[in-house]
Amino acid sequence: MPENQSHQTTEDGPLVLITGGRGLIGRYLTSRLLSEGYQVSHLSRQSNQFGKVRVYRWDPDNGILDPVVFDGVDYIIHLAGANLGEKRWTEARKAEIKSSRIESSKLIHNVLTENKIPVKAFISASAVGYYGAVTTDRVFNEEDPPANDFTGSVCRLWEESADMFSKSGIRTVKIRTAMVLEKYDSGLSRILKPAGYGLFPILGSGKQYMPWIHINDLCNVYIKALKDEKMSGPYNAVSPAFTTHTEFMRDLALTMHKSFFHPPVPAFLLKAAMGEMADIILKGSKVSSGKLTALGFTFKYPGLKEALDNILNGPC
Repeated sequence: MPENQSHQTTEDGPLVLITGGRGLIGRYLTSRLLSEGYQVSHLSRQSNQFGKVRVYRWDPDNGILDPVVFDGVDYIIHLAGANLGEKRWTEARKAEIKSSRIESSKLIHNVLTENKIPVKAFISASAVGYYGAVTTDRVFNEEDPPANDFTGSVCRLWEESADMFSKSGIRTVKIRTAMVLEKYDSGLSRILKPAGYGLFPILGSGKQYMPWIHINDLCNVYIKALKDEKMSGPYNAVSPAFTTHTEFMRDLALTMHKSFFHPPVPAFLLKAAMGEMADIILKGSKVSSGKLTALGFTFKYPGLKEALDNILNGPC
């Protein structure tokens, strides 16, 4: 966009540009935003159309991003990043996980800055992994420092790349997301496969906490971040219910009307199969949603049983 071109407004509602729009969160969020009158466009490595959404191609690895994609954009929601649990954490995979989050943020910031393109807010995904893979009775909140392990360092660097926008005078929100509950394409969906056969295995001690959030509540967090100009900085997108792994599996069995057959899976077997990545399912602590609720956010599904019942037995 030329420097002297004014920021365009739209007649049909604010325009939200989403990176990673074809991922789990991006798909649900796109649908919700369209239903609420927003316009939505996506940045993708592929430029074909996606329903009612205009899709623009970019290549973060090679620094390719045409400034024209920001024409008329009011808000940016940055969800892009390699899936943390998709592949074993080799050194090459670790580097990919980091760069997919950090370099893409830097590219967006550089294009906005060099072309003097104004946006109202930059909203970045992050994760409760910021607090590390650890099991304690401590309740972590947004004031706590990042952990020194891999997930903590990834989230710290991820958020530091988002802070570039804040330093440029753009309202910046960082959404530290817990495990997302959704039926078809989430961590829960992978648990449902053995559960369908009546198996609810307990991984490791079972005492590790599993912070979680219903997909619809997560979409509502992002929508609030768009609308509420008081939101700035990090927020934990996590249900207020503290749930251990054993409690999660028990409630899932009850919701599915199955007996709670829970064969133990020793930690050493998971570590042998998954390596360092096993820590993200073998460990976990309580995470507070207090900062979010203090702003007036209300969870539609604050409890696990009602969240699971909606996902498995009702319209999600």
